[in-house]
Amino acid sequence: QAQVRESGGGLVQAGDSLTLSCEASGSSFSDHSMGWFRRPPGKGPEYGREWVAGITWSETTSYRDSVKGRFTISRDNAKNTVTLQMNNLKPEDTALYYCAAVRGPYYSGVYPWGQGTQVTVSS
Repeated sequence: QAQVRESGGGLVQAGDSLTLSCEASGSSFSDHSMGWFRRPPGKGPEYGREWVAGITWSETTSYRDSVKGRFTISRDNAKNTVTLQMNNLKPEDTALYYCAAVRGPYYSGVYPWGQGTQVTVSS
């Protein structure tokens, strides 16, 4: 069964760093572009999720403007993992973070949404 599991979130102060990890299973991970999304606090399911960053099977990366220069996405196809290194965190980065297979900045549905990992940045 295809699934993803996110980890690495936590409570940090503004300016700190965190590394999020996502382990995928049950599908041909190396065939898929992968991405990170987030849902800010107070936003229900109807809000959806904001695309944050993506990496193609050939390791081309892309980022939303607000995280460029601060976040770095990478992948390890041997371990079926995708990582989001987050530096210089800001309070507005506070959100529940999810990983998923993507087509461009859009969820592709290859893996069901996981539980996510909470990132909280205090000012």
